[in-house]
Amino acid sequence: MSNAILMSGGADDIDFMIHGLFSYQLFGHTVWITTSHVCILIVMLVILIFAVIANRKIKHATEVPDGFQNVIELIVEKLDGVVMGTMGKVAGPKFVNYISTIFIFIFMSNISGLFGLRPPTADYGTTLALGLITFFLIHITQFKNLPLKQIWVDMCSPLPPWLPIWFPINVISEIAVPISLSLRLFANVLSGTVMMALVYGLLSKIAIIWPAALHVYFDLFSGAIQTYVFCMLTMTYISQNYEQE
Repeated sequence: MSNAILMSGGADDIDFMIHGLFSYQLFGHTVWITTSHVCILIVMLVILIFAVIANRKIKHATEVPDGFQNVIELIVEKLDGVVMGTMGKVAGPKFVNYISTIFIFIFMSNISGLFGLRPPTADYGTTLALGLITFFLIHITQFKNLPLKQIWVDMCSPLPPWLPIWFPINVISEIAVPISLSLRLFANVLSGTVMMALVYGLLSKIAIIWPAALHVYFDLFSGAIQTYVFCMLTMTYISQNYEQE
């Protein structure tokens, strides 16, 4: 428990494993609150505080924006532009809030290692939950907007619908979507977390200043890339299963 949440400190304190902080009994089962839960809570609180401040600032927005208002408008405009450019004018407005939310959450989780936290996305439970949310959203949208006949034709392609040989393969490919989304994000973030833990643990005496360059790559650059890839794939999957008008 002493090396639980933060990954900074002395060589003996650095650890990339998930630790249980405390437990409680729920319906006869022991439920653990782990470092991942605490780090997720910290990230969510930071996002919530930023959102409240941004909301108050926008309510009193000036015609000539100042520094913080510029940052808010830049974030919103860039996220709106990416979503609208990828999903189009039909699906884009329906999903811009969801895509923007997971983008900010994943990015903040990925870069939390810069502040000594264990990134929540280095826990497969977190990334799998994100992948499953996207998976269900894809298929809810599919059944809501596409006729059943079109769905059947798509699941039987590239062969005609009266010869559903490819149907089982297409079902497997659909089930693989949340697994591939979650594993890609999890593996990339965890690898960076393990690398930095090894650097500080094995090279603690000479790990001064120069590891900052590794943090820039593993936490900031790689974290931004993986956030973009996850959101871009999510938008692509949804757009493919959305009836464009």
